[in-house]
Amino acid sequence: MKKYKVILSGGGTGGHIYPAVSVAEALINRLGGGVEILFVGAEGKMEMDRIPALGYNIIGLTISGLKRSLSPKDILHNLALPLKLYRSIKGAKDIIREFGADIVVGFGGYASAPVLFAAQSLGVPTVIQEQNSYAGVTNKLLARRASAICVAYDGMDKFFDSSRLTMTGNPLRGNFSDVSGLRSEGLNYFGLRGDKPIILIVGGSLGTRTLNNMMKRAIEEGRLKGDVEVIWQTGRYYYSDISGFMSLHSNDGIWYNSFIDRMDYAYSVSDIVIARSGACTVSELCLVGKPTLFVPSPNVAEDHQTKNAQALVDKGAAEMIEDSRAEREAFDVVFRLLQDSERCLELSSNIHKLAIVDSADRVVDRILDIIK
Repeated sequence: MKKYKVILSGGGTGGHIYPAVSVAEALINRLGGGVEILFVGAEGKMEMDRIPALGYNIIGLTISGLKRSLSPKDILHNLALPLKLYRSIKGAKDIIREFGADIVVGFGGYASAPVLFAAQSLGVPTVIQEQNSYAGVTNKLLARRASAICVAYDGMDKFFDSSRLTMTGNPLRGNFSDVSGLRSEGLNYFGLRGDKPIILIVGGSLGTRTLNNMMKRAIEEGRLKGDVEVIWQTGRYYYSDISGFMSLHSNDGIWYNSFIDRMDYAYSVSDIVIARSGACTVSELCLVGKPTLFVPSPNVAEDHQTKNAQALVDKGAAEMIEDSRAEREAFDVVFRLLQDSERCLELSSNIHKLAIVDSADRVVDRILDIIK
């Protein structure tokens, strides 16, 4: 029996890494020893540690992203990008040839574009997994020669050839489709009582200054005392600062850490969520069906987080507040929602209708359609 060889490329953040890992797991579940998987990432990025820890092989390319500031250091960094891109494409071609890839699947992040471009130059089939509701320039260019584009939102035919689109949703690791039975375990895990509404605050694996400042302000103003409990993911960039802040304030009813290892527990106990609107976070929230206030990051390409959130707001499935207003006003919105059970039920029902529970298997179906 032929062993299929699949390259999965993506990284930089968990939102690119874990969908790729989810598809890798689904491929192995489907084909067992009939598939060999190789990841390609960017040197120095988190995938170079996370992927080997999960038992997969990965090779890193010397690619990095564009710096937006005009500091001398960042200008020099940007001037070196064309050479890095050339080397990355050449390196990707060598990897694809040596591995003998049957197909390359790109999930976004620094390494994804040069690997997809290299594969297409060599005539190797490619699949793009577009996670957001607004396609970036790079994916739109690469899609012209892609065999398939897997998407997570309606209306993506305004960016891509509709004949090659497949609605898959965003593949996720873990089982978020039914977390309701985990509430008791979740309360024990976070050390919470559960006799008051629980607010979950998540800003992605790296964290977000706005949501952290929002929490600090609410604590300093005494807005959280006695009324709610909070699970607060600070992100690793901000954890040291938040730890110092919390050492001067009461921790009663507040659990905080840089990362939440058991998101299933966090979702099981939370009554409402304040979150960034990265693609995977949105997909998780659809699966768990939680009332959500999105605070889109303004610091992402094509402002795609705002477009992700707006797609849900338009369907009556979430509320949204601008980043510039969140620090002062987000808790006003949350406390209003907590007093309006009918609106919370409406948001929960509408967001849950958008869930796709078998996203990874749908992507695998498309991969196998192409290479078999």
